[in-house]
Amino acid sequence: MKVLPTVKTPADLRNIKRELLPTLCEEIRQEIIQTTSKNGGHLGSSLGAVEIITALHYVFDTPKDKLVFDTGHQAYAHKLLTGRQSKFHSIRTKGGLSGFPKRSESKYDDFGVGHASTALSAALGMAIARDQKKSDARVVALVADGALTGGMSYEAMQNAGLLGSDMLVILNDNQMFISKRVGALGKVLTKLLTKKYVQLAEEKAAGFLKQFDELGNNAAKLAKRARSILFPGTIFEEMGFRYFGPVNGNDIEAMIEVLESVKEVKGPVLLHVVTKKGKGYTPAEEKPTKFHGIGIFDADTGDTIGKSSCITFTKAFSDTMVKLAKNDKKINAITAAMPEGTGLDEFRHTYPERFFDVGIAEEHAATFAAGLAAEGMKPVVAVYSSFAQRCYDQIVHDIALQNLPVVFALDRAGLVGEDGPTHHGAYDLSFLRSTPNLIIAAPADENELQHMLKTGLDSGKPFVLRYPRGSGFGIKMDEEPQDLPIGKGVWLRKGNDLTIVAVGNRVHPALEAAELLKKKGVDAGVINARFVKPLDTDILEQALKGSPRIVTVEDNSLCGGFGSAVAEYLTAQEKPFKLLRLGLPDEFVEHGKVNLLFEQLGLTPQTMTEQILKWGK
Repeated sequence: MKVLPTVKTPADLRNIKRELLPTLCEEIRQEIIQTTSKNGGHLGSSLGAVEIITALHYVFDTPKDKLVFDTGHQAYAHKLLTGRQSKFHSIRTKGGLSGFPKRSESKYDDFGVGHASTALSAALGMAIARDQKKSDARVVALVADGALTGGMSYEAMQNAGLLGSDMLVILNDNQMFISKRVGALGKVLTKLLTKKYVQLAEEKAAGFLKQFDELGNNAAKLAKRARSILFPGTIFEEMGFRYFGPVNGNDIEAMIEVLESVKEVKGPVLLHVVTKKGKGYTPAEEKPTKFHGIGIFDADTGDTIGKSSCITFTKAFSDTMVKLAKNDKKINAITAAMPEGTGLDEFRHTYPERFFDVGIAEEHAATFAAGLAAEGMKPVVAVYSSFAQRCYDQIVHDIALQNLPVVFALDRAGLVGEDGPTHHGAYDLSFLRSTPNLIIAAPADENELQHMLKTGLDSGKPFVLRYPRGSGFGIKMDEEPQDLPIGKGVWLRKGNDLTIVAVGNRVHPALEAAELLKKKGVDAGVINARFVKPLDTDILEQALKGSPRIVTVEDNSLCGGFGSAVAEYLTAQEKPFKLLRLGLPDEFVEHGKVNLLFEQLGLTPQTMTEQILKWGK
């Protein structure tokens, strides 16, 4: 008889005999592997965290006790143990479970999260709220090691140490971030030693020395400083945390025992747990980066299934970066813990001295690039669109204000699909368009991307290149990238009844819509705008001369996006016009396959055609 089906809630879990827990963990792993093979998802990190999550729900009284995840991609076991087994097959599908913790989905999801380095701040807020309400609930934050490369984690830690409120932070150290672990912190974590007896010795020594008043206090401080050299784990204790570990996080018995012990310790506590990413599934253990976030795959072999034959936008970016850097030694590439995801792994391999992975630290990546640019280099910062939100101030203050030539390559712009609202790049045009000095470009296809990247690097200006996730449109790539005229769009077809002005990956669907409209008796022109800023006002004037009816199409929020830019210009001209703006609504778009989401939002050729016909009546 299987154990997992008997666990409907964590309360059921706490009634299971401890000797059955290893079996339960194995069943959880198999469920995660089988479901992820059909739906795609974050596999490696979720497999590594099975015992930690099981032990947490076994030892703590959830949902009274609060469990906060960092990033959330390790939370699949959490969903299986908190009443969502029957729906787990639907994870990351349209209308199904989210791939991340989500407050509206379950009372056990105490904080919604998709980005890193947020758990400590949220957990501290919950701990202080608990204290003010005089509750006895416990607060636990489960933090992956990569999250500690983000500065927000340290802001929270120093505040937690100052406030001294009871909270437990579990550092899940799998010796990986998404890709290979980088930075000084990674070296510190590998040196940490179990310090139970060292802590006891320190406390006794400090108590003895303090008997000698000022001299004793100074001696105690000196001893503590010396200890910090011998035991680098005290970086956490210097910030006000009691440190325990490291502990084998894939040993369910060890995890339960240590959690039972540390949950009674007062004040901020950090428990260092070591796990193996992809634990229990050989392909994921051998290739943890590939299986961090993966599409559909064969569960028996680990081979991916159903890849498109078209080159992806990311691949086009990757190839162009390597090609351009061959003849331009000033080109540097920077990413925030995503070399494979952004396509910079090939650049890293070819030009390692000009490649920089700064860890999950987008703010630092931006200002680091500004420093390179200030000294004559040509830095390219490749991050996901939704992660660029995290360095907005640096883009404004450190780059645009100083007019420094940094190129931002914003991958995953627009809808990303199954990862959902935490990862949709729906707002970059809106939050960047108001920034002076920025040039903002959006290629229609993979071939245009290579030309825009060269244009950005040659522009000598702050330049944003935003492009979508996934395969391109099968466009033949030109032999060499060429500079494009900045701020100039191109006519793809002329029309007498209206003009569709499209940008980015909605250009080719707009062309298809124009063909469908022609069959309905509507003669529609199509413009590839190419640039959102500066806006090509000349081509808009040409369109108005043909017809006052303009349709804008984008895969960004309609609030402040490309259509808003066109509306602002047309309104200021005091000329008659009729405008239809198609794009993403003023709401968070849920997860699902991209083609289904575009259909739902009216951004496929057929649904665009239907909206335009309805608008024209």
